[in-house]
Amino acid sequence: MDPGKISEKLKDMVYEYVGLLFELPAAPGLVGTNTKFLGRSAGLLPTDPIKQAVANTWIHQISAILPFAGTEEGIDSLFNTLNTLLPTQPTLALDDFSIVDMLVIAISSLYKAFSTVPLKYIRVKRYLVNLKDLRTIGKYVPEAKTIATKRNFNVVYGTGGRYRIDYIMRTPELIGQVVIVKGWAKTARVQGGGDFAFIELNDGSSVKSLQVVVDKSFPEFSRISGTGFSASCKGLLIESPGDKQPVEMQITSLTEHDFKIIGDCDQNSYPLAKKNHSLEYLREQAHMRPRSNLIGCVARIRNALAFATHQFFNSRGFLYVHTPIVTASDCEGAGEMLQVTTVMGKTLKEIPVTPEGNVDYSMDFFGRQAFLTVSGQLAVENYSCALSDVYTFGPTFRAENSHTTRHLAEFWMIEPELAWCDLEGDMECAESYLKYCLQYALDNCYDDLEFFEERIEKGLIARLRNVLEKPFARMTYTEALELVQKSGKTFSVMPKWGDDLQSEHERYVSEDVVKGPVIVYNYPKVLKSFYMKLNEDNTTVQAMDILVPKIGEVIGGSVREDRLEKLDEMIQFKNLDKESYWWYRQLRMYGTVPHAGFGLGFERLVMMVTGVENIRDVIPFPRWPGHADF
Repeated sequence: MDPGKISEKLKDMVYEYVGLLFELPAAPGLVGTNTKFLGRSAGLLPTDPIKQAVANTWIHQISAILPFAGTEEGIDSLFNTLNTLLPTQPTLALDDFSIVDMLVIAISSLYKAFSTVPLKYIRVKRYLVNLKDLRTIGKYVPEAKTIATKRNFNVVYGTGGRYRIDYIMRTPELIGQVVIVKGWAKTARVQGGGDFAFIELNDGSSVKSLQVVVDKSFPEFSRISGTGFSASCKGLLIESPGDKQPVEMQITSLTEHDFKIIGDCDQNSYPLAKKNHSLEYLREQAHMRPRSNLIGCVARIRNALAFATHQFFNSRGFLYVHTPIVTASDCEGAGEMLQVTTVMGKTLKEIPVTPEGNVDYSMDFFGRQAFLTVSGQLAVENYSCALSDVYTFGPTFRAENSHTTRHLAEFWMIEPELAWCDLEGDMECAESYLKYCLQYALDNCYDDLEFFEERIEKGLIARLRNVLEKPFARMTYTEALELVQKSGKTFSVMPKWGDDLQSEHERYVSEDVVKGPVIVYNYPKVLKSFYMKLNEDNTTVQAMDILVPKIGEVIGGSVREDRLEKLDEMIQFKNLDKESYWWYRQLRMYGTVPHAGFGLGFERLVMMVTGVENIRDVIPFPRWPGHADF
């Protein structure tokens, strides 16, 4: 933002307000000098010397920040300065309307950031609301919203007649009202020689807790201790005197307020006593870990991304299809599937066997060998070839003996299928979907993202915004491979043409070369599944992967082979049983159409958005080899 534009804007507003046009005495960039001149000339500076000094302080401090207000840090500094200068209950900067108020209005009309004032600067928000009501120039003031206002409740109450703490934190209009909140104590301490207690209450609706101050006169005051207990609190909301939260609750009146502890918490045995816990320890306490700040933030972001997924595809006319979890087909052709059977529950002597000595699965529950699905893609393709654009979103399973931070035995997949679609359309849909999810998280989970920015990954929010700012780069597999081979870097394995790109290669391309997301396409057919459409070179298929910094591959997709003879060739090339796919082949026999799709590992997306590095920490109850507790 050019500070000179503020001087020009201020000059125009003064003219509109007092009907007098003044020429600026200094260069437009000298905002402080021009502001004081316009104030004196238009009679918009106080005549009292002390108030003049206060006005000059405002003008100098604000003007000093303006050259840096084009950055997030500068905007935050500007909000913080205004919040500090403003009185506790702000109406105007000074007692009467002045050039200082007009300067703030000029700035707010030119800076989009003023439409999303962080809630911690509650004085700024109230001040802007008041300025909005001013005659003539109030029209220049943007609507003062708080970050995350896109998250709205049709019913502001939670169950039990309570207000959600998240709603309270975002609704300063509730200040001065008596409300009910319920939740769990993050911390509790008795202060003032035992006269009152501070409780940090959290109900899971926000990473932020509500500070509750309870007077000792309440019967259950003596039960307040430590952390983890649940409580119902009815009290008066006031503007917090501290800087950590905009509001707090005071419970002081025995006739108008109420405080009850619903469930005590034994501090000697409570697994999440107030201290820092490692992620490894929290996995061992999976039933309790949602109460930790980190897992609570993950849960809210996971929920938001799931909701965004359905919104995105619904907005594009896709139908949501529930595909089977139990299947007889190996979609990926890898053979790493978890088996579903009832015969193994019997003694060895009772297991039915064939004359050849193998297990007789014709006697099993499904009359044949069955597995937990590794993908819903093959099933959802059936619906795409009748209903056009469809998607599935559900759990998938893999019996891969992997203990890495990127693999689970049970995970969730989003798999859309687009009829009449080529590779270009597939890539566009995948890129748009990914950006939609990131924007939704930024719009609706900003407090949670700030937590991850502070605790997990510095620069997280900037990284997410970088994904949104420009189109994804694109290159062929061959081009990406050459970049890796010519990098001069030392990798654990240096790939040759026909080798799969490992995570370290994918991250090098996206982080070091492109410095952002990249779509790699046209992979060797030996690397990809049988259903991917063969290119004319007969060696590559129309497949694509989206690689992003920090994660590597987050989306994989392809055009599906719609030619029966080519599909049969690939089934044979992959050494698969053609008869097992008789129904899939019939889609190519009766009204075949070109179609494409992609798959996104939902946990990979959550990792991308949160910065959490271990996939076991972004799913409620992780399953991996040797672990199926809870």
